[in-house]
Amino acid sequence: MTDASKNEALVLRSDAGGIATLTLNRPDNYNTLSTPLMAELKAHLAALKDDTSVRVVVLTGAGKAFCAGHDLNEMHADPSEAAMQKMFALCTENMLAMTHLPQPVIARINGVAAAAGCQLVAQCDLAIAADHAKFGTSGINVGLYCSTPSVPVTRNIGRKQAMELLMTGDMIPAAQAEAWGLINRAVPTDQLDDAVHEMAAKIASKSPDAVALGKDLFYRQIEEGMDAAYQRAGEAITCNMQADATQAAIDSFLQKSPLPDWPDRTK
Repeated sequence: MTDASKNEALVLRSDAGGIATLTLNRPDNYNTLSTPLMAELKAHLAALKDDTSVRVVVLTGAGKAFCAGHDLNEMHADPSEAAMQKMFALCTENMLAMTHLPQPVIARINGVAAAAGCQLVAQCDLAIAADHAKFGTSGINVGLYCSTPSVPVTRNIGRKQAMELLMTGDMIPAAQAEAWGLINRAVPTDQLDDAVHEMAAKIASKSPDAVALGKDLFYRQIEEGMDAAYQRAGEAITCNMQADATQAAIDSFLQKSPLPDWPDRTK
């Protein structure tokens, strides 16, 4: 049996309180990224982009693993150039789709995150892990440099740490991943759900328009020079100040009255 059930979705979605949770659902295969799973994930991300009822997205894995990377059985079955280009193009579409979502994406790491699984962690905007979780770009151990995982990993941690992960293939514990900046924090396993929900609920309570604007600005300016970044940031905060909801909230703050409820994101 390659998947838990041939009739069960490979990516599950559940919603509660403005938080959508996507669960990679190949527990018997450590949630490896098969082409069908990535296609389902792409569809979910596309639906979330325009779902104004969702303010935060949580990504996690079913069973004992977060994600053990790409499905090597699938890759080995057809290693042709055309097949590999198609697979990694789909993977890239998913990674960029998470960054382009207006909602922040929190990785809930419940177990091993290896190779493309580590890529997923690095691509998410935020990450909280159980303290037993392990992380690594292990492709090098089978002669396959983790090229695509290196893109977000090198943008999350220091160069020497990234090179160590990419060249040794070693798995590091959650505490080390936290120290290196790959994740926000590691918590005891029995506190993982509470820690993720606390962060998600805190973000969900903020202005969804300001959060969406801020996420977009964060990734655009971080790749630019200082002058261009300040120009873009100035334009963003000027736009932010024009919003009626922002003006109402500032009025309430200055008058020391309760902040109004934030409306759903405008399309």
